[in-house]
Amino acid sequence: MEQNKDLNQPDIPLAKRIHFNNSNSILKKKLLILSPFLFLLFSFLALRLIRKIEIVALDNLNFQDQINHDHRILGHLPYAEIPKEKLVLIEPNIEVHNDMRDSLLKMRDEAKKDGIYLVFLSGYRSINLQNEIFYSLKSFRNQEAAERARVSAPPGYSEHSTGFAIDIGDATQRETDFEIEFENTNAFKWLIKNAAKFHFKLSFTKNNKYIDYEPWHWRYEGSIEALKVFESSNRKF
Repeated sequence: MEQNKDLNQPDIPLAKRIHFNNSNSILKKKLLILSPFLFLLFSFLALRLIRKIEIVALDNLNFQDQINHDHRILGHLPYAEIPKEKLVLIEPNIEVHNDMRDSLLKMRDEAKKDGIYLVFLSGYRSINLQNEIFYSLKSFRNQEAAERARVSAPPGYSEHSTGFAIDIGDATQRETDFEIEFENTNAFKWLIKNAAKFHFKLSFTKNNKYIDYEPWHWRYEGSIEALKVFESSNRKF
């Protein structure tokens, strides 16, 4: 009978002690405590990122604005090449725009009367020749484009291609040809005082932030065409 009674008695499961893992709960509490600090940190980083993006965008707009105004590349403005029929030979291998021929020769004659002997070093240069000059500097000096552009214009961006630019030296001090030391010659001092009378202007002065100072490089602005060519260069933005 006892065996039957045991058989009819329902099974009662044994009680088991269960240990809950509190690590997740602790982690949640820590996150709740740190959440305000994390929010502030991420907000600060987000604001800095947005500010940086805005600054970059503004710089791009300013750069684009400069391009839209004057199309400058490496500090140089673009210049169209003068048609061959407007060139005139003034000396062997030296051609200039026919608009400036008379003023240039008259300036040399007037300087001679004052005991100053000007020598013409370079006038018109084609875009193809400027291309050879500009890229020959790369192999000769192993310079980047921006460095080369400080001493030589990229092709299509040289005043010499207009026929209105002339490089001038002192016939009595040829060692200063194309050198900064030309500014110490009597020829340069005479040009500073008198070149404007003949409508010539020093192109690359000491305060030019893009291009190195070139005391030998002068341009003519004595005709309507010449003034149109150099309008962008003379405009102040």
